Amino acid sequence: MIVVGVVGRSGSGKTTLVERLVPALAETRRVGTVKSIHHEVELDESGTDTYRHRIAGAAHVVGVTPTLTASFRPVGKADGEDVALERALDEFGDDVDVVLVEGFTDAPLPKIVVGDAGARAGDAGDAGPGEVLARVADSSAADVDALVERILALDGGTH
Repeated sequence: MIVVGVVGRSGSGKTTLVERLVPALAETRRVGTVKSIHHEVELDESGTDTYRHRIAGAAHVVGVTPTLTASFRPVGKADGEDVALERALDEFGDDVDVVLVEGFTDAPLPKIVVGDAGARAGDAGDAGPGEVLARVADSSAADVDALVERILALDGGTH
């Protein structure tokens, strides 16, 4: 599995770049994404049966609808971001070929840095550990084909 981080400051265009990369990668690969969320949000609606199962103390709740499956576990980032990311990547199993990880700057992953036009690819700067594959000043104008080539050129030994 190839795992690549997409990092940058808040509002830099990380999500926009992920939205552009996913369909381009999905032309030839199965793609998954992981998003680091820095504030508390309730992903399971209060009062639903899955919420009630989780609040009752279930260690893992899976909800299955006609078109989606959702998994809820009360673990989050309590054990640290590195453990949380590893756990999230393990969720994919063999279901995907490429995972784009938005956020998790401190993870030692190859990364695409969004919004910092002043630095060059290969220069870690504020990107945290891991190789900088590219720096993208404007995610809506980025050369997605070139980024996909860089991602697919990785040997998959990142996880």
